[in-house]
Amino acid sequence: MGWIILIIILLIIVFGIKVIPQSRAKVVERLGAYHATLQTGVHYVIPFVDRVASDVSLKEIVKDFAPQPVITKDNVTMQIDTVVYFQITDPKLYTYGVENPVNAIENLTATTLRNIIGELELDQTLTSRDIINSKMRSILDEATDAWGIKVNRVEVKNIIPPRDIQEAMEKQMRAERERREKILQAEGEKKSAVLIAEGEKESAILRADAKREAHIREADGEAQAIIKIQTAQAEGLRLLKEAGADDAVLKLKSYEAMVQVANGQSTKIIVPSELQNLATAGTVLAETLEKKQKK
Repeated sequence: MGWIILIIILLIIVFGIKVIPQSRAKVVERLGAYHATLQTGVHYVIPFVDRVASDVSLKEIVKDFAPQPVITKDNVTMQIDTVVYFQITDPKLYTYGVENPVNAIENLTATTLRNIIGELELDQTLTSRDIINSKMRSILDEATDAWGIKVNRVEVKNIIPPRDIQEAMEKQMRAERERREKILQAEGEKKSAVLIAEGEKESAILRADAKREAHIREADGEAQAIIKIQTAQAEGLRLLKEAGADDAVLKLKSYEAMVQVANGQSTKIIVPSELQNLATAGTVLAETLEKKQKK
């Protein structure tokens, strides 16, 4: 008999030990009334007297709710689905605050979303997701405080407007893209024309500069040639004078110059009288030398 009692006591002790893992909590009732909230660690409850009313997770919970029909301020019906991120901060309030807390959050999210969207027009709804998310998070977080729930974040996952609205939006976007394309094309053609004109202008300037430079160099060459010729002639006359050349020699040199001129394209040469006399004297001298050689 004593062994049986001992075994019963051991079983009561073993079954009364509760080990609570990390990020979880258990709400314990004693004789039907709230007794304690067991946090992480080892705890003991009295069998048949204490009862675990709920076992909750303290991790952040993500709930993706189904799309909800909402009507905008300009009477456009659309489907919007949301994702709510929440966390249980008080297991006692979560257990006794509301029946089926997740379902309560879903319904509260739907009604809050309808109220917010009802104040916005279609265009505002499509472009104001951050505002919608912020308002919903603030309202839900305040409403769920009594349930021991902390709403960390609310995200509008998808906005689905009616089919005709989608088609109209697609046409509008297509027209906008075509308009931007034409603008970009016109700007490109304008820049191309400007670049071509600038290139032609620079090319004309370079050609004019090259032609002017060629003319300058050609004139410089001719001027240098004339200077060299005149210098050479002056040097020749100077040397003749230094050598004591008489008028006859100077006239002979002039005659040689006339001969060189005759080798050109001139068809008519005017010979000065001094050169004619010199030519006659030369002819007489040549005949006299021939007669002496024959004798």
